[in-house]
Amino acid sequence: MSTDPIYETDFIKEMIRQMRALDSYGTYDGQPGEKLLEPLILTKEKKAQIPLVGDPDEETISCVKAYYNAIAVLIEKECGLMAVPLVHLSHEGFGRALITVGKLVVSDRTLRDVHRFGFESLSKMKTEADKLLSVALEIVGKHAEVAGM
Repeated sequence: MSTDPIYETDFIKEMIRQMRALDSYGTYDGQPGEKLLEPLILTKEKKAQIPLVGDPDEETISCVKAYYNAIAVLIEKECGLMAVPLVHLSHEGFGRALITVGKLVVSDRTLRDVHRFGFESLSKMKTEADKLLSVALEIVGKHAEVAGM
């Protein structure tokens, strides 16, 4: 395992758990966390090699699901209420990612060009997830009655 302290954060630990959970064929059994998160890191050079138009492959769709699943788990951990992620995508890579707590929608993201889903670095991915988590928890706090339904 890397000595980078980012691997000790709750979000990155959860992302690794989610990536392992979605690996139904055991492709990544025994692989370190860095290897599991590799498909989510798209440097500018890597992104430039991906065509502007394309259909997402199964690995990319799994990465999107793992990302929103991890955020939902952290929401649940923080507020104690069940958070449910829903990722709906067309075969062309357009759709939505919702996270609900009770009857309350705490996160709603429009997804476009999912075949190019990724982040420049782990820290950028964590920062983006932290923003979503913060907003979601604020919404749960403001509307606790609806979240508890």
